[in-house]
Amino acid sequence: MPQTSPANFDIEHVFGDVRPFAQCHAATLLPLPHGRILLAWFGGTWESHEDIAIWASTRTEAPPGDTRAYQWSAPRQIAKITNEPHWNPVLFSLGENRGISLHFKVGDSIRRWRTHQQQSQDDGVTWTTATELVPGDRGGRGAVRCKPIQLHSGDWLAGASLERWCHWSAFFDRSPSGTSGWRATGAVEIDRKHFDGKGLIQPTLWESEPGRVHALFRSTAGHVYRSDSVDDGRHWSMAAPIAVPNNNSGIDVVRLADGKMALACNPVQGNWAARTPLSILFSNDNGMTWPERLDVETEPGEFSYPALVCHNDGLALAYTWNRRRIAFVQIASEAVPNF
Repeated sequence: MPQTSPANFDIEHVFGDVRPFAQCHAATLLPLPHGRILLAWFGGTWESHEDIAIWASTRTEAPPGDTRAYQWSAPRQIAKITNEPHWNPVLFSLGENRGISLHFKVGDSIRRWRTHQQQSQDDGVTWTTATELVPGDRGGRGAVRCKPIQLHSGDWLAGASLERWCHWSAFFDRSPSGTSGWRATGAVEIDRKHFDGKGLIQPTLWESEPGRVHALFRSTAGHVYRSDSVDDGRHWSMAAPIAVPNNNSGIDVVRLADGKMALACNPVQGNWAARTPLSILFSNDNGMTWPERLDVETEPGEFSYPALVCHNDGLALAYTWNRRRIAFVQIASEAVPNF
């Protein structure tokens, strides 16, 4: 297990107990100009209830006279296109002068998800009409939970997955523009003779050098799994476990400017095991080993589905806080282990 370092983070709650929904889950976040953060999640009566919609809030500097350094705007609904539950929003920037994009799922069951996308040119204040990412397709197309990446080649790659009744599989969706022309790769192979449970889902991605792309996966087999590509994400190696426990819950990875890797997860072994603690693990060998660890939440409860991005020379983290709130943590570069 990684070496745990002492950490004392200021945990911000995006909203309190007075909120327009009973439960919330699956945060995604995106840095904006001038130090702002856009954060989205799904919320409603409970996960899979027909009233579940996509909500958002923006973090900005507090006004003069406010004792806080930052403030969060009131939750606002940004997507509700049918009377079906909405799921797993994913925010990402399309690049300079192209605005931002949002992927989200719609459907009564995960197996029948339809992936929709919408764009914004004003940092998430207003949005285009949502359209199907791949018209007529069903399942986890596009970015299923973690942010896509733009490859050195210019193409976009999104981690996708399918959750059938007794069989989970992960694959990748590729687009030349980030908005259209999405094409799916084949499923990532696993050795099912030596694999416990349904499979792998929700890939999180990074590119270490041009054409060399890597993915970590949530799994039912008690460990995070990894696969690698040497041809710009078109073909992938058979996935194999790494020495990081996984509780069959969400993970997210990001590559820092100095080449270090940061992995947000619940480092707990076991299918549907506890979703605490919530930690950030660090690697300086391209994700082969993860010797350093910072714990963000350690109390009993559910602290899950982390979303992790680089921000202000450090990291920004958002996650589900007991299904009642969305929490946010700013991690300064000085807090990242130096090893």
